[in-house]
Amino acid sequence: MSKQEVILCESLETSLGRAIELCPHDKLFVLTDEHTRHLCLPSLKETTLLKDAVEICIGAEDVHKTVETLASVWMALSTQGATRHSLLINLGGGMVTDLGGFAAATFKRGISYINIPTTLLAMVDASVGGKTGINFNGLKNEIGAFAPASSVLIETEFLRTLDTHNFFSGYAEMLKHGLISNTAHWAELLKFDSSSIDYAALKQLVGQSVQVKEDIVEQDPFEHGIRKALNLGHTVGHAFESMALAENRPVLHGYAVAWGIVCELYLSHLKVGFPKEKMRQTIQFIKENYGVFTFDCKKYDQLYAFMTHDKKNTSGTINFTLLKDIGDICINQTADKDTIFEMLDFYRECMGI
Repeated sequence: MSKQEVILCESLETSLGRAIELCPHDKLFVLTDEHTRHLCLPSLKETTLLKDAVEICIGAEDVHKTVETLASVWMALSTQGATRHSLLINLGGGMVTDLGGFAAATFKRGISYINIPTTLLAMVDASVGGKTGINFNGLKNEIGAFAPASSVLIETEFLRTLDTHNFFSGYAEMLKHGLISNTAHWAELLKFDSSSIDYAALKQLVGQSVQVKEDIVEQDPFEHGIRKALNLGHTVGHAFESMALAENRPVLHGYAVAWGIVCELYLSHLKVGFPKEKMRQTIQFIKENYGVFTFDCKKYDQLYAFMTHDKKNTSGTINFTLLKDIGDICINQTADKDTIFEMLDFYRECMGI
């Protein structure tokens, strides 16, 4: 898999001009959703870079991350004259970069694309690393491909338009990066003042977070080994997300990951000895900022079934990424059904359900 260039922008116009130059093309397309078309595209259209670009707009939020939306993007590319030498710019959150990346990877067997993530979640996670895809059959990211963007341009000024919920959704992935990297980064994330955001400080934290992910992806682009570290919190988190969708009470991805981290740190403590005090501090931060996902013990079997569908599993065994300590990663860990139910008991008890 080719290495993508991730740029923390000082000037988005300058960085975008350079990124476009690096992708010779016959026609330029810009994919937005209903939110980013109004909030983010106007600032880009002030430049001359996109004056000839064909706009494609899709519905916002994860409910539109479907094969139907994907087909509508393919149709727009096809009817507007895209060729295999065209270039697609994805301007939006993780749903746009995931779906747009997959559309680019599959149209004419693959066209070049650039990601400009506009949410914190997309900046530190979805847009970086080359994973693309859509939800299918009630399951998160069930269909997709490894297909890196030519460039990922990170402009943290977009974060000024972000509401609190979307800020914390992205921050959960940053917290995960802290847990899998080092104690100093983790501690810095726990004490960041989110009630009065210092955007210069946030930009530095975003840069550090992206670097953690880039370093791991470079070592293991196709997730055969250490890249599984990035799945901390996701085995349970994706199950929470799938249940929330099935019950028509969708939750933001980062919130599900945060609640998944609560569960998987407990499993880490139980199975490989993750320190209790660091678990307590992390869970306290999550309780204070993410609220709680509610379910009763009658839902355990359904959550277990969702976990068995996780792409990381082999031969029906549920696969977890656990931590012995911050930065001390244990991939390919398993747990039996009774232990998973005990983990869910712990979650409900410590979160006050």
